[in-house]
Amino acid sequence: MFIYILLCSFMILHCSSCKPTKNEAYSFFIAGHTYGKAGVNNVGLHPPFKAQFEFIKTQKKIELGMLLGDIVSPHPTLQDWVEVDADIASLGLPVYFSVGNHDMENRPVYEKRYGKTYYSFVHQADLFIVLDPNLDEWNITGDQLNFLKKTLKEKNEKIHNIYVFFHQVLWVQKGTKYEEIRPNSLAGRATEINFWSEIEPLFNQLPNPVFMFAGDLGGGSWATDFYYDHYDNITFIGSGMGEGKGDNYVIINVSENKSVSYDKIVIEE
Repeated sequence: MFIYILLCSFMILHCSSCKPTKNEAYSFFIAGHTYGKAGVNNVGLHPPFKAQFEFIKTQKKIELGMLLGDIVSPHPTLQDWVEVDADIASLGLPVYFSVGNHDMENRPVYEKRYGKTYYSFVHQADLFIVLDPNLDEWNITGDQLNFLKKTLKEKNEKIHNIYVFFHQVLWVQKGTKYEEIRPNSLAGRATEINFWSEIEPLFNQLPNPVFMFAGDLGGGSWATDFYYDHYDNITFIGSGMGEGKGDNYVIINVSENKSVSYDKIVIEE
């Protein structure tokens, strides 16, 4: 079952000069914690999410998907990734990974198969940035921070929206309205992280609309299922699945004039 809630390979384009001559409407989906229920090692992705693939394939404007971490269950093996790839192949769309803490419990297997865990690409004059907070206890530092700053500095003047993807809900912070969000886990989080002090200001100063997506929600009864907030030029969306009740993914719809709307799809077994 799915419910729409309206809230407001790969085909990577590596060069900033690669841009369409005309903006066209398109959509993409984001899905978090796609291995599903805690403690269960499914063959591939969360079965109720896989059951949505036929529906996704009917949505002709969906051009790609983003999996927001914990794609595979804890202590993953090469076979787990083979199963995930088989599921994705059945979907018939380019699907990109933003890794979670469980995915990185076997980082060498992942990197040998897929390469770097942070990267960027341009699609229809929108900039997609994928980050890996697992490298430094939820902080974006070192080479990754340099990559992020360089990507933003060198972005083409024709770029419209900027989408940023990571697994952990980095905007959770004590003493703010975000402290009530209950992620699936705070595993690996440093006592203090640099999201609000160093990362968010890089985006808040931009003229572009910025959309940040996190995928570590919805994994159990203790966790928040979904989160949305907007201020200044920044929108936060957190999504995930695994508990059963309240499992969800989100379709992001981008119009020809680059305005963005959302369909939250609630899936239940």
